[in-house]
Amino acid sequence: MKTILLMGNPNVGKSAIFSRMTGVSVIASNYSGTTVEYTSGKLQKGEGEHKIIDVPGTYSLEPTCKAEEVAVRMIEAGDIIINVIDATNLERNLYLTFELMERGTPLIVALNMWDDVQHKGIFIDYRLFENLVGVPVIPVVGVTGKGINELISCLEEPVPLRFPSLTAEERWKKIEEIINKVQSLGGRKHTFLEKLEDLSVNPKTGIPIAIGALSGSFIVVRAVGEGLIEYIFDPLFETFYMPVLYKISNILGETGVVHDILMGKFMAGSIDFSQSFGLLSTGIYVPLAMVLPYVFAFYLVLSFLEDIGYLPRLAILADNAMHEIGLHGYSVIPFILGFGCNVPGILSTRVLESERERFIACTILAIGIPCAALQAMIISFMGILGLGYVLLVYMILFSISVMAGIMLNTILPGESPEFFAEMPPFRLPNLKVMLKKLWMRLKGFLREAVPTVIIGVLVVNILYILGFFDILAAIAAPVISGILGLPAASASALLIGFLRKDMAMALLTTMGLTASQLLVGTVVLTVFFPCIATFTVLLREMGIKNTMKITAIVMSFAILAGGIVNLILANFTFKLLFITGATIVLGLYLFRKVALKIKKNNLLLLPVENNYSIHEHCNSINCMGKRSSSFIVPSNSRNNFGRKKSSFADHFSSFAGHFLWHLKHGFCQIVN
Repeated sequence: MKTILLMGNPNVGKSAIFSRMTGVSVIASNYSGTTVEYTSGKLQKGEGEHKIIDVPGTYSLEPTCKAEEVAVRMIEAGDIIINVIDATNLERNLYLTFELMERGTPLIVALNMWDDVQHKGIFIDYRLFENLVGVPVIPVVGVTGKGINELISCLEEPVPLRFPSLTAEERWKKIEEIINKVQSLGGRKHTFLEKLEDLSVNPKTGIPIAIGALSGSFIVVRAVGEGLIEYIFDPLFETFYMPVLYKISNILGETGVVHDILMGKFMAGSIDFSQSFGLLSTGIYVPLAMVLPYVFAFYLVLSFLEDIGYLPRLAILADNAMHEIGLHGYSVIPFILGFGCNVPGILSTRVLESERERFIACTILAIGIPCAALQAMIISFMGILGLGYVLLVYMILFSISVMAGIMLNTILPGESPEFFAEMPPFRLPNLKVMLKKLWMRLKGFLREAVPTVIIGVLVVNILYILGFFDILAAIAAPVISGILGLPAASASALLIGFLRKDMAMALLTTMGLTASQLLVGTVVLTVFFPCIATFTVLLREMGIKNTMKITAIVMSFAILAGGIVNLILANFTFKLLFITGATIVLGLYLFRKVALKIKKNNLLLLPVENNYSIHEHCNSINCMGKRSSSFIVPSNSRNNFGRKKSSFADHFSSFAGHFLWHLKHGFCQIVN
């Protein structure tokens, strides 16, 4: 069995070709000793079988990040390399091609996106190109499968390479010669999609487009999810599954411990799928009929945004905002994935290079990004009270997330890295590829969610019978009743939230809570302890120490947020809470501005009278994790640069800077 590596620059379509060569049955793994993920699969060719590996994208064999380091190290394991090239950007892609040829491993060049080459009026003489580089060159279209058979046929007799080593300057000179011979450009006008590409990254037009795209996505997800539940899943369960449950209930005698565990409690003499809380009733209905429709709708929309090429542009637009919380633009991708499920959201934080970024991103994911399953419950149950309650829940979660991000960015040492993104062209998505990805994601959800929910319901029923929740309610009563204003029995729902938050939300609605209590309970449940699947992945990705820190931060914010919301609702009207929420959002923006001013005025803490430089002092204490111009000018020389004299704000930020530096210094001792 031969090992075939798919290598190329990021966003050249390697994954589409990989999917065409292997199908959807693939294995995702971490490279040994790293958190960098790669995908492997099998290619059946005649009676033989080959292993195909989708190597992380890299621009060069001189790595600049962990993913590129892994890509370089994986070359040693390959028998054949398929170098996937974006044919619309031939010159840029060829640098890696020459580096791979110098390695001597048998190489095949796949000119991907061949359809775009023709649409854009680019002519490439790939036969001449093949003769000049001395390796097979195959035009392919990954999304449609055109050229894949020819590509596979080239694997039969790989040609060993004997290519001389070149310097970087010699490579670029050789590339220029090849481009001049094989590529020519024809006259053409910009298409509608190309004009839309420009509009989508211009802030003046891109932000309204982003708001429209995200709002439209939310509307589509809700409409599709509710439609599937109302017209397909509910009728199927009521018509076909309900009679089966009643027959099982009769066999069990309609009472007893086993009956209560399997069927749950009868509500008004009948089974209620969402409230009976039985293993075979609620345990099956919730993941399949209440959650799956929304998850299906979310992943359908996500696949569309991915395949059309919009997500990188959204990352560009979000970059400045993400820097405010210590992240860069691509952090928006884990957050968007987190709205489907926190597990892939946390896994996708691997695109963030530093541990500091991953810590902040994972904390925000755990605090304020509800998964599709929980969102389905929030929309279903809070929506009954009115759209205002649903919007208020999201406003509170957004405020908490931003506040947590600003706090961590201010306190943790380090800084946000610069952001460089590859901008793929807008393309009309291929329906077959979209459905493949949708099926893969749905299989993953069903494999994770259904067993977890069933086991969770079983464990909760057993604990309920043993009286464990009564003990827990008594212990947590001062916090639950006093600070949060919830009934003591709601402690059981919070505990269930560790197993499955959507199930816990369903349980909250059965406790006869007022609208205000349900709002508080929803916020606390969303922010509170991560579900067991998320917690397990956090342990694996971040380690025990960082996971415990994230858990402590999350639980503190949950109690604090729930207490504040309860206090406001207990003393003010619902409309005033909306005004308060808007004020909090504005306050977060001003808080960030003050935090930046405090950072700049942190120089006032430094003993500038000593005979060493400000930079030396900053380096010795890693002052706020920065090494930037903010720290170059001493505070007592500000007026020498024509600046105005110190104002009250300067004195206040200086005082706050003393406090913040000592807080940060002590916190970092704990973190480290």
